[in-house]
Amino acid sequence: MDRRNFVIKTAQTSVALSILGLSACKKEEKKKGVEDEVLTDAPLFFKMSLAQWSLHRTLYDKKMDHLDFAAKSRSFGFEGVEYVSGFFKDKAKDMTYLKEMKLRANIEGQQNVLIMIDGEGGLAHFDNEKRLKAIENHYKWVEAAHFLGCHAIRVNLAGGVNKGEAAKASVDSLEQLSEFAKDSNINILVENHGGFSSNGKWMAEVFSQIKNKNCGTLPDFGNFCIERSKENGCVEEYDKYQGMKELLPYAKAVSAKSRNFNEKGEDESIDYYKIMKMVKQSGYKGFIGVEYEGKIMSEDKGIELTRDLLIRVGKQLS
Repeated sequence: MDRRNFVIKTAQTSVALSILGLSACKKEEKKKGVEDEVLTDAPLFFKMSLAQWSLHRTLYDKKMDHLDFAAKSRSFGFEGVEYVSGFFKDKAKDMTYLKEMKLRANIEGQQNVLIMIDGEGGLAHFDNEKRLKAIENHYKWVEAAHFLGCHAIRVNLAGGVNKGEAAKASVDSLEQLSEFAKDSNINILVENHGGFSSNGKWMAEVFSQIKNKNCGTLPDFGNFCIERSKENGCVEEYDKYQGMKELLPYAKAVSAKSRNFNEKGEDESIDYYKIMKMVKQSGYKGFIGVEYEGKIMSEDKGIELTRDLLIRVGKQLS
């Protein structure tokens, strides 16, 4: 067995052990008042990856280097990693750096899943010149994702003012960008990420017009805030369950957002069982990215709780 296969099998074993460990801890959970659940031995219908945003505080505080992300993901038992462009924004064309990222992921037995792209302009922008520039800005990330072995990049449909005009601009941008990306086998994915994109009906209207097969959605469990203010937080929110229903038919990736947990280890604002049942019924079987965004507990603890909740619910649905 060569070194690469060894580390991959080691990582897979870690995931299996984490699942077994969850079952082994059932008696201890009962002592803590956690409701008992019947967990089957059937495999999960999805794979799990770690979204880098889960560690944004750690990364911004310089307590961890971007290149150590793959090792961190492996330590939690994940199979894949989802990068955020902002943590290596000046390295998209740095082949030496990208080679190191790829090597680190291989050593840790991690699959490079996708790159979430921010700060490159709004693909629904009302200003056509700015929109075309935003399309061009994403080309380098398509190429970087291809080199790393990712299957997709996540983009943002921002910059629109009028719903109808923004939808028209979005269709054109996504068609152009996915056309550029298709020969690299890279999917162009849109997350519900604020503004019109957090309106499930609007997103479904956009994607019903997309012709390229390498273009789809990345439904996020908790990103359905359409309008937010600094003083009052979210002032207009789309129904998350309706939104997931509308986005899942076009999904090529899924993000399990979490923030706060109750004493039973459940997310306080998101019914994971209800949403994961929808995910399964949609036929989706790819990676589900853990994206902890809470502030009350440590990022490590939030990641662990989200992972364990996904495993628990996944076992119930198996």
